[in-house]
Amino acid sequence: MRDVDQEQDPGPAATAPYRFADQHTPPVAQRVSEVAQTTFEHVYEVDPRLMEVHVLQQVFPNWDTLRIMRSRHDHLEWMHHHFAEKVVTGSELLAEVERESAPTPPPL
Repeated sequence: MRDVDQEQDPGPAATAPYRFADQHTPPVAQRVSEVAQTTFEHVYEVDPRLMEVHVLQQVFPNWDTLRIMRSRHDHLEWMHHHFAEKVVTGSELLAEVERESAPTPPPL
């Protein structure tokens, strides 16, 4: 398992007063594409407006978003260890796609 990066904000202390608005209002979202946005640094998500018809949106505390984001590498490592026969990197996949889409020379 990975150690929590000491530079990351751990969130409110256990003794901090609870204020609903502080805990449940994320920073203003920044658009990164037509379908994605980011709120916290390195946290990318589908624009909620695109999902609200099919997926009920719920109030989600900021600290839980950050907790999930910080543990994603541990979760992925666990999944690879328990279920993957082989782990393939994104660069390997892109290279394979490029090889397959490269034009083939005409036969002689």
